[in-house]
Amino acid sequence: MQPVPAAQGWELPEILTLGDLADWLCLSAGELDWYADLKALAARSRTPQLQHYNLRVIPKRSGGLRLIESPKSDLKALQRRILSGILDRVPMHPAVHGFVKGRSIVTFASPHLGKEMVMHLDLQDFFPGFPAARAQALFRTLGYPEQVADRLAGICTSAIPSGFWKGCPPQFTPDDWQAARETYSRTHLPQGAATSPALANLMAYRLDCRLSGLAKTANAAYTRYADDLAFSGGPDLARSAKLFSTHVAAIALEEGFTINHHKTRMMRRSVRQQIAGVVVNQTMNVRRQDVELLEATIVNCVRSGPASQNREERKDFRAHLQGKIGFVEMINRKKGQRLKRIFNAIEWER
Repeated sequence: MQPVPAAQGWELPEILTLGDLADWLCLSAGELDWYADLKALAARSRTPQLQHYNLRVIPKRSGGLRLIESPKSDLKALQRRILSGILDRVPMHPAVHGFVKGRSIVTFASPHLGKEMVMHLDLQDFFPGFPAARAQALFRTLGYPEQVADRLAGICTSAIPSGFWKGCPPQFTPDDWQAARETYSRTHLPQGAATSPALANLMAYRLDCRLSGLAKTANAAYTRYADDLAFSGGPDLARSAKLFSTHVAAIALEEGFTINHHKTRMMRRSVRQQIAGVVVNQTMNVRRQDVELLEATIVNCVRSGPASQNREERKDFRAHLQGKIGFVEMINRKKGQRLKRIFNAIEWER
């Protein structure tokens, strides 16, 4: 295999054989095959100790469920090695702002400030929608031989044991549970692995190229943050908004993605233009009701203790609140600092 011409300057490690890969990952040949698990033995095992991931199901706000797959410590270390040694050395498309060093939700939203028309579309089942075959193809594109590429992809992908899906919990509908079973039983990118965001961004490169080109035809801007697609422009985009969104959905389908049409939003200046929780009408801001709700939660933590507000029983409620405050501060420094001052008055149990 030869890398694509652009890869010549990426300083990727030379891994020509399975022995080279095992040495690079500090594994024996048997350990390499065990972690790559190309025969999906872990997915067929009923013994938790033989499985590579800890699993946690959480409900989505929009309905359905999301499966968080946290790799166990040894596998996590291998994935971090692949991320830092290979994936982080490959440049991302300029339109991508999620999980990219030096880019953020602010850089994602800023191109859409003060536009006549803002469009938001959502890719359905973003991480589990990437099959292992696409990850294998990506590593081959980087120049790695087939056997090496297959094992690199195997370490970065997962399939859920069938026994996990026995019995539907009461908080989910049988239809949602069955749909999740069909989605996650195929080998896919696990949401929770360190390598998944970078792999997803790289495997969506052609999608980003095509959508950037489509945006140019309407004199529009395009950015993507994980599964959030944002477009904005002036009269050209406003006049053809419905047809434009149809073209976006068609391109996504051709590239192996599905648009969640229930989340598609076409927002003119006369309404609140919001993408990924950020308001972009004139200046970047956070929704007032979101800030007020967060402030009320923090104030109640001060008055009644944090346990009274941790209704979802989060393991690290303190970090959860800090993350929300950090998001507000990133968008609106003044509001964020006010929330911080209130947060600092909370008495946490030692």
